[in-house]
Amino acid sequence: MSDVLAEAARRRTFAIISHPDAGKTTLTEKFLLYGGAVQQAGAVKARAGRRSATSDWMAMEQQRGISITSTVLQFPYHEHAMNLLDTPGHRDFSEDTYRVLAAADAAVMVLDVAKGIEPQTRKLFEVCRDRGVPLLTFLNKYDRPGRDPLELIDEIQEQLGIQPTPVTWPVGIPGDFRGVVDRRDGVFTKFGRSARGAAEATEEIVDPAGEGASWEAAQEELGLLDAIGADVDVKSFLAGETSPLFVGSALTNFGVRKLLDAVVDLAPAPSPRSAVEGEPRSLDAPFSAFVFKIQANMDPSHRDRLAYVRICSGEFERGMTVTHGRTGRPFATKYATSVFGQDRETVDVAFPGDVIGLVNATDLNIGDTLYVGEPVAYPRIPSFAPEEFVVARPKDTGRFKQFRSGLAQLDEEGVVQVLRDDDLGDTAPVLAAVGRMQFEVFAHRLEHEFGAPVELSPTSYSVARRTDAASAAELSRTTGVRVLKRADGTILALFESPYWLDRLAGERPELTLERIVAD
Repeated sequence: MSDVLAEAARRRTFAIISHPDAGKTTLTEKFLLYGGAVQQAGAVKARAGRRSATSDWMAMEQQRGISITSTVLQFPYHEHAMNLLDTPGHRDFSEDTYRVLAAADAAVMVLDVAKGIEPQTRKLFEVCRDRGVPLLTFLNKYDRPGRDPLELIDEIQEQLGIQPTPVTWPVGIPGDFRGVVDRRDGVFTKFGRSARGAAEATEEIVDPAGEGASWEAAQEELGLLDAIGADVDVKSFLAGETSPLFVGSALTNFGVRKLLDAVVDLAPAPSPRSAVEGEPRSLDAPFSAFVFKIQANMDPSHRDRLAYVRICSGEFERGMTVTHGRTGRPFATKYATSVFGQDRETVDVAFPGDVIGLVNATDLNIGDTLYVGEPVAYPRIPSFAPEEFVVARPKDTGRFKQFRSGLAQLDEEGVVQVLRDDDLGDTAPVLAAVGRMQFEVFAHRLEHEFGAPVELSPTSYSVARRTDAASAAELSRTTGVRVLKRADGTILALFESPYWLDRLAGERPELTLERIVAD
């Protein structure tokens, strides 16, 4: 098993988080360029006839130029195996991001130098803090006009409560970016542009004195950083107290290599993962893993279903029989793939930190544990409380079979929850989600992947609570409440008003009205 420990030490499994349009997907693409995984980087704002981003595989993502689902990108870099978990940038898909961060050992937080901390940045940071994920920070778009980097450092510390520790520092103001000084050795690197940023930026180590007033200003700022002791400290970084900070421009590739090097040098390798009960399972223990994402129709021509599995211990070998923790039944892994956006290759072996895809694993659900040997159960991944509710009906009743099939398959992904009335079944289910854009994606995929155009009608419901069979009978007779079931049998009570919910809970304390886990 010594090979397992050596292989695990080579792994870096990390996510990239940001507010929409801060440059997350562009940075993802540039990491792939520097890792040699793509020959030309396709900017996320690609128009007709141009390249689109490798990570944005869904047609709707390529049309809108945003990430609305998460994906996994695996690539080599120097002597390391990088597992990059690309997350949705749109706030309506924060639940998908939350699940992905459960599989990450570290994250890169991307900030637009002109905007600083934005609402989604703050929300995703809190998720990272909650999950104990250490953060690297990248001040992006420094090639464009923006804010003073010292001002942004203060903002990060004040609003997020984490101390940035600059590793690289810019020479020149935003919009007049000359290069960066590496504070670890004082070396100044000057960057040169490539056409549309499609190739690696040229990097030249030169005497910064030639930059004149820009260098003099940078020297003053560097002196201030030295005086306050804003130096990288690995212990406090891993504890989530500090965040090593880098400056650059993903679009022009300035500073990308230094950031990727830092992921290798600073981000932690996989470590023993805590179980629900007992001691953490050691990396060289027999195989174990957990499911953190389900994705349907990555290959629309085959109507497939892919379970993303993060390996926690041991060596995975394709074809091995493992135990499915939730059911206790044996589970065969014959159809295992590595994942690179929409592309796949059969994977024969994998190690802790790796993410593999199990094809058509219809029995697996998000949060399930797989293991060999001594039983283990990893903590389940909480669901967010839905905040939006609509009724879905097929526009063409002759396509009801396709509508029903699409409902079932997309429900398994767990981002949109499908809630059914026992009397109505699938004729007019209620869809529940964190944000309204999830409904747009759901309708788009039903029509284009399953051939079932759908009509979505608004409802008056605004809040949901988990209940039980005994309370459901009483709640179903209550005005302003509707009782529905999820596919897993969970009973939910939907309320038109949170005030009515509070009043009913106060007047009828015997009713079961539980808050949903991540509410």
